[in-house]
Amino acid sequence: MDKRFADIIELITQSRNNAIRKVNEELINLYWNIGEYISRKVELSEWGQSVVKELAQYIQAYEPEIKGFSDKNLWRMKQFYETYKEFPKISTLLREISWSHNLAIFSRCKTIEEQEFYIKLTQQENYSFRELERQISSSLFERTMLGNSNLSTVLRETNPEIANTFKDSYVFDFLNLPETFSESELQKGLILQMKNFILELGRDFLFISEEYKIQVGNSDFYIDLLFYHRGLQCLVAFELKADKFKPEQLGQLNFYLEALDRDVKRQNENPSIGVLLCKDKDSEVVEYALSRSLSPTMVSEYKTQLPDKKVLQQKLHELFDKRPE
Repeated sequence: MDKRFADIIELITQSRNNAIRKVNEELINLYWNIGEYISRKVELSEWGQSVVKELAQYIQAYEPEIKGFSDKNLWRMKQFYETYKEFPKISTLLREISWSHNLAIFSRCKTIEEQEFYIKLTQQENYSFRELERQISSSLFERTMLGNSNLSTVLRETNPEIANTFKDSYVFDFLNLPETFSESELQKGLILQMKNFILELGRDFLFISEEYKIQVGNSDFYIDLLFYHRGLQCLVAFELKADKFKPEQLGQLNFYLEALDRDVKRQNENPSIGVLLCKDKDSEVVEYALSRSLSPTMVSEYKTQLPDKKVLQQKLHELFDKRPE
């Protein structure tokens, strides 16, 4: 970069980041206010489930370009407001992280102390959604509470009364995470290259989205790659794992397919298909996930039109070979 102009680029970057933060703050404010409004209507027995569904349909009809106002998300806004309305200090922090992060925290964390813990860590460490999900799943809060050493500033502020119960060694491990970060970067590269490879396999594959969001209950989940196959007339979800194959990964993919068939698939389309691709240092594994409702004839038809497992395994092998050490 030309050093003469570096300061201008820095100003542009800072302004863009400030704008994004402001937009996010306004969005969270909006969701909070909508949640408060719905909560009061329900409390007064003026609104029920059917009215909220009508509201979602009304918003879709009059503002079709606006996303994020499904009846599920409207109920989440109500839950969001009711979770934090008695905690003004925390309600200020909520504006500093995204809605997806907030959803993960208030829907998965059991106590207000645990919620505050993850809100502050997310804000300070600029967690991606997946990194936050990973830390919640690894029980970071519970395991940290079992320690007895010094805290980083953000942990110490969470609850000064229990400062001596946190484990400093865990905090250092948590902040570094070299293997996790390398895996995350590798997966991003795999997703991009695999997307291009699948599109090259034939014209039947139509690309829909990377990290396609599906909603189940109060949680959001993200499918690595989602395609539509014209020949099979169905959705095809690809999940890429930069680690050794585990049976539960296939179970997770089947869970995604059920959500797709329930909420995304159209009536004239066939059941969705899942393709799981796993690669560790020793092997490449490719597994298909097919709906149990498929007849043997349909299963056979699916398999003849899907990419051959050996071709996908070879591509995974090539992608890893090209990865810089």
